[in-house]
Amino acid sequence: MATWIAFFRGINVGGRNSLPMKELVALLRDVGLTDVRTYIQSGNAVFLSSKAKAPQLAEQIGDAVSKHHGFRPHVAVLSVKELEQAAASNPFPKAEAEPKSLHLYFLAQSPRNPDLESLNEIKSGTESLAIHGKVFYLHAPEGIGRSKLAERVERLLGVHATARNWRTVAKVLDMAKDIDCQT
Repeated sequence: MATWIAFFRGINVGGRNSLPMKELVALLRDVGLTDVRTYIQSGNAVFLSSKAKAPQLAEQIGDAVSKHHGFRPHVAVLSVKELEQAAASNPFPKAEAEPKSLHLYFLAQSPRNPDLESLNEIKSGTESLAIHGKVFYLHAPEGIGRSKLAERVERLLGVHATARNWRTVAKVLDMAKDIDCQT
């Protein structure tokens, strides 16, 4: 059994795609996942599975949500090692002191032709960005809600993504390590 992390995109946001965490836990258990834990209402889950490939897990989870709830969210599934690497590779360690200002976008794949010129043109003077493999880092000290860059990341990178602030990344990583230690 391996420990996995699933980040769901676009659930329980603005009254759309409602999926209470109790229902998500039950759904994940129904597809054979065990020791399921969630963090806040925006779709962060940690669980054990005998399946060895993230894409298969993401597909299985997406299918189950679609079947039972009538919508299909993008699901990013990562191993504990991948999430640890994403956290360790943070190019803006000073931003960790203000965890809501630092966001990690987990990408469906490494961008092949990211429009870096446009990304840099639309970022504010206080924002910083970086791409490391399948993670896009955005430090937005003035807030993610004010960032023109934040709303265009997917289009300019050319890949699906789901973002989490540093606080959520750290908490979910702690949860995953806790499960990992128990197995």
